[in-house]
Amino acid sequence: MARAEDTNTEESEDAESKERRSPSSKVVHDAVLAEGFEELERPTSALAWSGLAAGLSMGLSLIAEGTLRTYVPEANWAPLVTRLGYSVGFIVVILGRQQLFTENTLTPILPLLERKDRRTFFSVLRLWIIVLVTNLFGGMVVAFALAKTSAFDPDVREAFVKLGREALSPSAGLILLRGVLAGWIIALLVWLLPFAEVARLWVILILTYLIGLAKLSHVIAGSIEVFVLAACGHASWASVFSHYILPALAGNVLGGVALVAFVNHAQVAAGKDD
Repeated sequence: MARAEDTNTEESEDAESKERRSPSSKVVHDAVLAEGFEELERPTSALAWSGLAAGLSMGLSLIAEGTLRTYVPEANWAPLVTRLGYSVGFIVVILGRQQLFTENTLTPILPLLERKDRRTFFSVLRLWIIVLVTNLFGGMVVAFALAKTSAFDPDVREAFVKLGREALSPSAGLILLRGVLAGWIIALLVWLLPFAEVARLWVILILTYLIGLAKLSHVIAGSIEVFVLAACGHASWASVFSHYILPALAGNVLGGVALVAFVNHAQVAAGKDD
C-alpha cells in the first residue's frame, strides 16, 4: 500500500515538473509553424479585411502617443510616458488577431523554410502583398482623417505632425537600420506569444514600447505618422514612400526573416539532424 502511494506521489511530482518546465525551442517552433500554415490557407478576402482592420487599428498608436505628448509636460523623462501610447495599436491588433505585416515576416516564413517549394513561396508572397497593401491603405485612411478633420484639438494635430517629422527626419540608411532592429523585435514577439499565456499583454507592451522609445522604424506604425505629414502638405508623397516606407519595409523584412526566422528555424533543424 505504501509503495503504491509512493509511486503515485512520484508520478504526480513528475507530471507537475513537466508542467512547470519551459517549452523547448522545438515546441515553440512547431506552434508558430502550425499558425503559419493556417495563415497561408486563409482566403484572400479574409486576409484583406483583416489587414485593413489592422491598418486602421494601428492608427491608435499615433492617436495615443500624440495625445499623451500634448498633455504631458515637456521634460527629459516625458518620452518614458508618451511612448507608452505607441504600444496601443499593437495591443489591439495582436490581441484582436488582425493581420499586421511585420508579424508575417516570421509566421508564414517557417512553412516556407520547412517545405521549400514553389507553391508555398507564392502563398507567402500573396499573403505579404495583401496584408502590406491593406495595412498601408488602412493607415492612410486614418492619416487623412486625422489631418483633414477637426476630430482632435489643434494642439493634438500639431503633435501628430511633429511625430511625422521625427519619423521622416533620419537618413534612409538609418531608417533601414532601425527597421532591421524593429523587425527583429516584432519577430521575437511573435516567437514568444504562443506560450506567454497570461503574460501576453505584458510581452506585447514591453517589446513594442521598446520599439517606440528607441525610435525604431516600423513600416506600418511609422507610415501613419508620415502619411499625416504628407496629407497636411508638409512632405511630398514621393519622399514619404522613397525615404521612409521602402527603407522601413526592407529593414523590417530583413530583421524579421534573416535574424529570427532563419536563426530560430536553424536551431530546430539542427536538433532534428542530431
